[in-house]
Amino acid sequence: MHEQRPTVVVLGSLNIDLVTHVARHPGAGETVLGRGLTVLPGGKGANQAVAAARAGARVRMVGRVGDDDGGRRYLAALDADGIDTAGVVPAPGEPTGQAHIAVDDLGENTIIVIPGANGAVTGADVDRAAGALEGAQVLLLQLETPMPAVVRAARLADRAGVRVVLNASPTAEVPPELLRLADPAVVNEHEYEALGEGARSVCVTLGARGARWGEHEAVPPAVDAVDTTGAGDCFAGTLAARLAAGDSPADALGAAVAAGARATTWSGAQGRSFDEAAEAH
Repeated sequence: MHEQRPTVVVLGSLNIDLVTHVARHPGAGETVLGRGLTVLPGGKGANQAVAAARAGARVRMVGRVGDDDGGRRYLAALDADGIDTAGVVPAPGEPTGQAHIAVDDLGENTIIVIPGANGAVTGADVDRAAGALEGAQVLLLQLETPMPAVVRAARLADRAGVRVVLNASPTAEVPPELLRLADPAVVNEHEYEALGEGARSVCVTLGARGARWGEHEAVPPAVDAVDTTGAGDCFAGTLAARLAAGDSPADALGAAVAAGARATTWSGAQGRSFDEAAEAH
């Protein structure tokens, strides 16, 4: 059956986000008190998958969760957003990934990621899920899963004629082959400095100043930011969805910048908790 909506495949991480709020971030060796603790769905891969789905794409997710309650709750949350999770499998003996996030009174965050099951993703997992690329327009990648799996997925997508969008985050040494396949590589200003040479095209996010992709620039609408967690993921997921739909780079960039700005107006990366996702489902 022909799929009317554009299709985005996301290979990436799924984390349980543990979020607390602080008046300010601590310095080295310093302790500060946190206010509250919220448990939310996160991880760059899943965040971007949710953003792409909410931007109108049909999304297929590939990755790993733990064989634990967190993993099962996460799959149910993705299902609530209509995301195909056939390519997300449990990793025996590994917990579902976690991220410990502190958000200050200005909405800025610091994040510590514990990979867990995300670190168990292999090229063999990618090969088993290769059928997900059939009929897809875009493969969206990040760097919270092992590099061999990311490179393998990009190669398969290239052979299948599927556009590769790489969010080269967190900062890592990216193989030249992967940079050549990505169109674009999405990075923030700090990641851009570490990206190296040879990228096919680069889209640089500029925080409150918007984003730049080649000759195209976009400025975000004014918003009252409360939490920047996941804003970059919302940008990347929306960009992938709009490119999959056939938007020009300029139009896709504008839509992605607007979506990233809106994402700062809610708490957490995906804008709802596991319980809220269960209620929506």
